[in-house]
Amino acid sequence: MCIGTFLYRFVVMNRPESIFNPQLSVDCVIFGFDGKHLKVLLAERCEGIDGSAEQKKFKLPGDLIHLKEDLDLAAGRILHELTGLSSIFLKQFSVFGDPERIPDNDDRKWLEKTSGVKIDRVVTTAYYSLIKIDKSNTDQETGNHASWHKITTLPPLIFDHKKIIMTGLEVLRKEIRFEPICFELLPAKFTVRQIQTLYEVILGQELDNRNFRKKLLKAPYIKQLTEKQQGVAHKPALFYRFDRKQYLESRRDILFYNF
Repeated sequence: MCIGTFLYRFVVMNRPESIFNPQLSVDCVIFGFDGKHLKVLLAERCEGIDGSAEQKKFKLPGDLIHLKEDLDLAAGRILHELTGLSSIFLKQFSVFGDPERIPDNDDRKWLEKTSGVKIDRVVTTAYYSLIKIDKSNTDQETGNHASWHKITTLPPLIFDHKKIIMTGLEVLRKEIRFEPICFELLPAKFTVRQIQTLYEVILGQELDNRNFRKKLLKAPYIKQLTEKQQGVAHKPALFYRFDRKQYLESRRDILFYNF
């Protein structure tokens, strides 16, 4: 079942017009890391406005908000419906309110069909989320025709969703320099090479191996483990883990509010 059919059945048939706002929506940029590439989770919209098949287009996971629904709760609902995950990293990063953000007339008609209301203008609040690809619910994603795509080779997208994705990427690039959010994308134990690769694909640039390793291992919240890689062709590397409690304590000390 494609995203158009999915939304039509569950939005139009099960959600009366009076319970959601036709002018406010939430869209989620869901980032994942497969060990080599930064990816984003997209939903396929493969049904035309007349119900026929059309050239594939993709969209961000998103929805109109309920009239009495908090924005953060709406974003969490959308993520859970698509991935089956809850209690994951989620942060609001921007609002997109251009009156012409839905320039394609067919896209507008599709949105009116799947929402069941006349659409004049939709202002969307954008969130980005960081999840471990191997922890997401593959069956649930497949059932909703969702799939992972490299950030460097995005497929055709509806509305202004490419702009939303690239804005989210720019925010992520800034925030990983000051907050340890990258660990949301890594396994519980990781090598220095794995985390350096993650930084490089997010920042879009190569980093000096020696300087990166020195800065990383100087942090008190990066804990070395006794375990090493197994079954690799090269010299096995040590594993490390992120100590969140230690990070919060060190941050309090730096900001001088540890009373």
